[in-house]
Amino acid sequence: MKKLIVVACLATTISMAADASMADSIKGKLGITGKMGLLNPADNNAEYYDNRTDVGIIAGGGLIYGVDDHFAAEFDLTRAYFDSDTGDFGVTNLSFGGQYRFAIQQRQLVPYVGGGLDILFSDYDENGGARSDVDTTVGLHVNGGIDYFMQKNLALTAEAKIVVAPDAEITDRQTGNHYGDFDPSSFSTTVGIRYFFN
Repeated sequence: MKKLIVVACLATTISMAADASMADSIKGKLGITGKMGLLNPADNNAEYYDNRTDVGIIAGGGLIYGVDDHFAAEFDLTRAYFDSDTGDFGVTNLSFGGQYRFAIQQRQLVPYVGGGLDILFSDYDENGGARSDVDTTVGLHVNGGIDYFMQKNLALTAEAKIVVAPDAEITDRQTGNHYGDFDPSSFSTTVGIRYFFN
């Protein structure tokens, strides 16, 4: 019985020590992130129709660097696919931003909010099989999420992100004729994992 109590106390002590170190500051640390989730895109008027879009899939990854105890710089590259009434869209988002990370009493949990700049590369495959060109646009995003540190250098992450951008022209690849406008704005939710190297 004494051995069992000693083992239980030892396990509790180790667990408490691990918890206290799990959400250590990321100041000066470089991390990688992988994530995937769902994207709710804006409707558009491709081919001059009120073109309704479906919820799609988004996946990608990026880098995060801790500037200090609360601020971090982020770089993300994601790819999203979704259907619409007239065809399929794809959007590659090259995202640069920053986040403010909150310190709370539960040290394993680190909520954050952020924002930044997005460069959006889009493509459109019409239902008839034709391919069209879609202009590249620049937009802005706001995001918020939470990291749950399982270990000092490893965290699960969940995030919600809103991207707002101006419409992009859709043109026929062969004739160059204008075939409508694509709105790359979206709302996405993702889950993933972060690993910090140092």
